[in-house]
Amino acid sequence: MTLVLPPRLTASARTLRDTARRRGLRTVQLPDFDVPEGLRDGGAHLHAGPSFADAVAPALGIAPLEAPADWLARLPVAFTRREIRAVPIREAYRLRRPAFVKSPNDKGIPALVYADGSRLPGPDAVDPGTVVLVSDVIVFAAEYRLYLLDGHVVCGSRYAEGGRLRPAPLSAGALAFGADLLAAAGHTLPSAIVVDAGLTDTGQWAVVEANAAWASGCYASDPDRALDVVLRAAGPAGHLTERDRAFVR
Repeated sequence: MTLVLPPRLTASARTLRDTARRRGLRTVQLPDFDVPEGLRDGGAHLHAGPSFADAVAPALGIAPLEAPADWLARLPVAFTRREIRAVPIREAYRLRRPAFVKSPNDKGIPALVYADGSRLPGPDAVDPGTVVLVSDVIVFAAEYRLYLLDGHVVCGSRYAEGGRLRPAPLSAGALAFGADLLAAAGHTLPSAIVVDAGLTDTGQWAVVEANAAWASGCYASDPDRALDVVLRAAGPAGHLTERDRAFVR
């Protein structure tokens, strides 16, 4: 088993690399998008950003899993605490109020609060049909990352408090919210995924977003358990279960 990594490593990627090595896994850090023949034989897994994954996953025979683009918009409001729509950006241009807008599964559209639709990247920079998530603006007092595997929260971490990066252990409240989310909507997610959840400034739990585990930082999460999720989330296409086929990027 081989864990393939991109040219530049984040602190999280280094942690997962070292964890993989302690397990006896082979790790390969590619210097660019070229995939050596020796890695094309199958058995590779990936931890990297979306652009790098898009470039190398097909050659590696890897099937990266992610949530559907409109997953957040389809969640019941009891889990989001706000209205969220998945719309073509041409529709978002008509916004005449502040809204939080982002790309569903990458960083193509910067995740920001935009004063109105005129502040979004224009049609000269973005295909007007590009889908974006448009959300009411809410404030999170604390935000947590939950690593989900086979319908269970296997580990997690606080990553922000008061809008600032502050990793810390997972709270009991975040763990309980993750369990409730999985009980109600676990069937709408791949078997291995990361979901970010937060405690709002009004004291309510809400889903922030879903993220591909293979492209997510683990912060203060247990690296061994986080690696288990990463390996499932971006592994050989030949090992895909029927359930996960609908979630391949």
